[in-house]
Amino acid sequence: MPRPKKAAVPASPQAKLAAAIKSARDAMRKDAGLNGDIDRIPQLAWLLFLKAFDGLERNREITDREFRPAIEAPYRWRDWASDPNGSTGEPLLDFVNGKLLPYLRGLIGTSGHDPRDVLAAVFKETNNRMLSGYLLRDVVNKVNEINFASADDIHTMAHLYESMLREMRDAAGDSGEFYTPRPLIRFIVQQVDPKLGEVILDPACGTGGFLVEVLEHLASKVRTAQQRRTLHTNIRGVEKKPLPYLLGMMNLVLHDVGQPNMIRGNALSKPITQISRADRVDVILTNPPFGGEEEKSIQANFPADKQTAETAWLFLQLVIRQLKSGGRCGIVVPNGVLFGDGVGARIKQQLLSDCNLHTVVRLPDGVFAPYTDIPSNLLFFDKTGRTKDVWFYEIPPPEGRKKYSKTKPMRFEEFAGCQAWWLQREENEQAWRVPVADLEANGYNLDLRNPNRPDDLAHRPPTMLLAELVDTEKGILALLEELQIEMSRES
Repeated sequence: MPRPKKAAVPASPQAKLAAAIKSARDAMRKDAGLNGDIDRIPQLAWLLFLKAFDGLERNREITDREFRPAIEAPYRWRDWASDPNGSTGEPLLDFVNGKLLPYLRGLIGTSGHDPRDVLAAVFKETNNRMLSGYLLRDVVNKVNEINFASADDIHTMAHLYESMLREMRDAAGDSGEFYTPRPLIRFIVQQVDPKLGEVILDPACGTGGFLVEVLEHLASKVRTAQQRRTLHTNIRGVEKKPLPYLLGMMNLVLHDVGQPNMIRGNALSKPITQISRADRVDVILTNPPFGGEEEKSIQANFPADKQTAETAWLFLQLVIRQLKSGGRCGIVVPNGVLFGDGVGARIKQQLLSDCNLHTVVRLPDGVFAPYTDIPSNLLFFDKTGRTKDVWFYEIPPPEGRKKYSKTKPMRFEEFAGCQAWWLQREENEQAWRVPVADLEANGYNLDLRNPNRPDDLAHRPPTMLLAELVDTEKGILALLEELQIEMSRES
């Protein structure tokens, strides 16, 4: 007797979305105009953006009779994209390249944070890279299958989208920008603990990881529509490069932020002395670029004795300046910031004088694998007065291994020991306290060995030793350049 067939299990929303995204990416692989995920994902991102934005506009039209859509016919997604048998081939390419994208770039808003200005900024440097109008229609049809009217679908899509961002980082290789792992972002946000009503800034926000985590951190505390609008306005980001900016805006839209308060620009481009009280914020959460170099015109925005090409040092000065009195910060820095002297020592002196650097968390190797092996640290400080003591907490490497890797990344649960210690502040095998007087006497060196465990230099991986050697050489080179500048001024 034949066995009865099992009833087919309906595909989950996540499975349906993943299948639609996979089909779209498979279609794009056939197009000669796209070269790998570094091209495919931005192409998919702006199509998803328009689909999601149209869903938000439809919802507003239903709930608000006086609502005027930011995108008008025939440029709305529903007008040109939603019919699977609609325009294709050359007519579709002509419409997208010659009408749709120029229209979006030319939108002008009438007030602050007008969605038209948001759209114009997003599409200013966005182009259609697909050469086949038939393949473009296939991709549009797959994107159209995604229902952004459902909150569950938006939530699921956001997580799928973040996985694509990680893939894009892998495809980009050594681009100087590192994807900040979500567990690390979550730990920083939870320890800084932003509140409703506070203004929260990431001045190097990339694809919006910190901003999205703040949204999720505060979601359960939002009770009214006004609180939600205020929260969306108070979460602010600045991003220098066009591609991360587009992806960040998309990330926020997928998290139901209709008008993301995200600026396309360089946060370092304004003279630091011109940052007024009105520009200051309650909370800064950021992972500025490691090892970047800023041009002379950007360096000139900082005090003469603290000018440097190293991006991380400039962002640290910006953060100190832009925090309100009583404000709080969690920032990722490379090891070179801890042991740097010269300009670096002067910036750390300012940090300890102007702020309370209460905690330095020393991260294990490989947290940013595969992008860099440079050892990294977290600085937590607030603007409540000068530093008296600095607590150091060393998170041990994964059990049985020397470092994390791309295939075995750090998990959020591995911050549990540090989070439990955070409230008690007692010395143990991972934690120790250093009076600020000792740091001042030692030239503001924060690269301190854990006194509660023996030195295991012989067992440290060669990649870590080489990375520290490179950081040391960079520090020496920066000192020589500084000396050269001072000598040229004297002559």
